Amino acid sequence: MRLFAKGDRVTQPNYGAGTVTEANAYHTVIEFDEHGVRTFVTDRVILEPTNEPAPARAKGARAKRTVRKKSEPKKAEHAS
Repeated sequence: MRLFAKGDRVTQPNYGAGTVTEANAYHTVIEFDEHGVRTFVTDRVILEPTNEPAPARAKGARAKRTVRKKSEPKKAEHAS
């Protein structure tokens, strides 16, 4: 059993190339280039290191700015 570090590039027979996002003695989480995030039992997963670079990620869309409503001026209360 080989424990890979966060950020290591690996390949798995069913899912192909991916990047290790978390790894401990029990679970290994990998974000695959074409199959998303998968969690494996560390003792049972078959992984090989790879030099294949990670694909470029698309920039996420910026959140749209919310428009604030103008607050109505408070009415002055009359003193009696």
